[in-house]
Amino acid sequence: MTGPGGPAPSPATLGIDVGGTKMLGLALDGEGKVLHQARRPSSHGGLATPGDPVAAAALVEAMAEVAEELLGDAADAGASVGALGVGVPGLVDDSGRLRLAPNLPAGDDLAVAERLEARLGIRVVADNDATCAAVAEWVLGAAAGASDALVVTLGTGIGGGVVCDGRVVRGAQGFAGEIGHMIVDPSGPLCTCGKRGCWERFASGSGLARLAREAAHGGRLASVVHLAGDDPDAVRGEHVTAAAATGDPDAQAVLDELGWWIAVGLSNLALVLDPEVIVVGGGLVEALSLMLEGVRQSFASMLEGADRRPEIRIVPAALGEEAGAIGAALVARQDDRYGATRWRRHAD
Repeated sequence: MTGPGGPAPSPATLGIDVGGTKMLGLALDGEGKVLHQARRPSSHGGLATPGDPVAAAALVEAMAEVAEELLGDAADAGASVGALGVGVPGLVDDSGRLRLAPNLPAGDDLAVAERLEARLGIRVVADNDATCAAVAEWVLGAAAGASDALVVTLGTGIGGGVVCDGRVVRGAQGFAGEIGHMIVDPSGPLCTCGKRGCWERFASGSGLARLAREAAHGGRLASVVHLAGDDPDAVRGEHVTAAAATGDPDAQAVLDELGWWIAVGLSNLALVLDPEVIVVGGGLVEALSLMLEGVRQSFASMLEGADRRPEIRIVPAALGEEAGAIGAALVARQDDRYGATRWRRHAD
């Protein structure tokens, strides 16, 4: 079918990024332009009991509602939709089943792609949310043009996506990139995955809150505690970031400690992967702006041969909160880069 000016435009692709408390969906055209957006809460998916069928059904329904809103927007604009991609946190296998979801218990062992395909009647691809964000930043964002890159998402937990030699690495089962569960302190705090001392217990949004509460109970962070209603147990990461932005030195000290822990994980990963660039995004991006130089300095101090090798750039993500949804839409496309060979980025 052709239009007055030539071939008809390629179908739009939908992408949904699912978090523990909220989800963002969008429609992406063939040029990577966002056409429509839709948002929903995740039906308390992060607070459910693993395997709870009621919570799982509510989570699937919320995703379907986002997709249906976007399908309606596309139809109103006269656009067709080719597929839906969904990014979810945890171990996602090649069939689109979420095998393990420490930060989204309602999704534990949930056949995301199968259930959404049955509900919506369109092709659905499900994958890890951080892998999706990595695809977006590599194709359209801060890692564009790099052959070797690491994308790290700092949110409630920590996710990652790896590009090596111009290829997104997924591993034997599709589980590569679960970097938040590297153990950095075997005697450290208990993680949602059941182990102790995972990196995300120190360097994520929940890690920031834990560090801040420990400081508050130690008699520090008076202004932060005041922001939390004078209750040290109510201190959250956003209170620390808000206080640090006003120049509070105690709040900045907590962010500096968080930045050191971020650098611990990044330096270990850099030794294994040797990336050209490390892109850091996710919900902690606002806090990152207040500690990025410290992260870079700590990273360089820990990295073997930092003064003998080309600089590994550490940069903030470019696509913001849309990265996961954009990447989910990209991986659902059936073309040379994102279809059957979607993990191979061919030269244009």
